[in-house]
Amino acid sequence: MSKIYLEDVKIYAYHGVLPEENIIGTYYILNAEIHTDLWKAASSDNLNDTISYADINQIIYDEMKIKSKLLEHVAGRIIAKIHEKYSEISYIKLKITKTSPPMKGEMKGASIELEQSFKPEN
Repeated sequence: MSKIYLEDVKIYAYHGVLPEENIIGTYYILNAEIHTDLWKAASSDNLNDTISYADINQIIYDEMKIKSKLLEHVAGRIIAKIHEKYSEISYIKLKITKTSPPMKGEMKGASIELEQSFKPEN
């Protein structure tokens, strides 16, 4: 199995249930793991034979611009868009961390993680 990772992508966005979260915003850290076959690109050295992590990064940025109450909703949209563009992907795991959640106490962040497996297309 071959994997593509995007690690610690830092994006400022405006998600949350509380109204002030949609006004003030905060930083989010995203980590994506994508399973697909990379062996054709390993021999060809051709971008057309792989999944462009720049394209994946753009999908993440585009979806993070859309305000949502729940990070689960944001993650679900990102996973759906990635798979819509690249149907050859067999698995996606996405973790989103809100770096300054409006809760008592100090913490590095609050995170959600969604995983989805996809059946291979015939």
